[in-house]
Amino acid sequence: MESYKSEFIEFMVESNVLKFGEFTLKSGRKSPFFMNAGAYVTGSQLQRLGEYYAKAIHAQYGDDFDVLFGPAYKGIPISVVTAIAYSNLYGREVRYCSDRKEEKDHGADKGSFLGSKLRDGDRVVMIEDVTTSGKSMEETVPKVRGAADVEIVGLMVSLNRMEVGKGGEKCALDEIKDLYGFETSAIVSMDEVVEHLYNRECQGKVVIDDTLKAAIDAYYEQYGVK
Repeated sequence: MESYKSEFIEFMVESNVLKFGEFTLKSGRKSPFFMNAGAYVTGSQLQRLGEYYAKAIHAQYGDDFDVLFGPAYKGIPISVVTAIAYSNLYGREVRYCSDRKEEKDHGADKGSFLGSKLRDGDRVVMIEDVTTSGKSMEETVPKVRGAADVEIVGLMVSLNRMEVGKGGEKCALDEIKDLYGFETSAIVSMDEVVEHLYNRECQGKVVIDDTLKAAIDAYYEQYGVK
């Protein structure tokens, strides 16, 4: 596993973003883990988050893109900090763009978007926190493609939960790839999280012990991608 991946896994735990226990998801599923990117709240956390996204995007998609698009709301700060990190790490200036939930009808920046305008010929990397069902892409992809003649290079999320999406057979990231025709990727997968944290100390305690590992295995037996 690449070093930035193992560092990112521990960073999620240290930041209280990735939690383990029992959680009821929006889908109604009872999950032994939960990820909340809204828990990144400090300057240093956001700086590091942008760096991990930039490293993953660079590894997966290279430098041949122009815009980072982060869907409202959580995608907005992620796209901003990743654009900053990309400039610092790779000396590459990429623009950020996000959509508004409600169109602004006044001022110099009126319209449906924040940040850079999308232009014909732009190559766009979509950026999100986590995708469980792919619902946000249903709203966002038509907006992006309708704004200009752009090419969506791919989608990058923090964590691939590796559970079946709405179709009941493939994970949400694979469903998005099939539906919209662009690549999808994650900084880490849940398999990698378990591999790295199982019976390993993080912040002075074992995060995934045998009991929690059994609960995660049972969850994936029911909801995991076969």
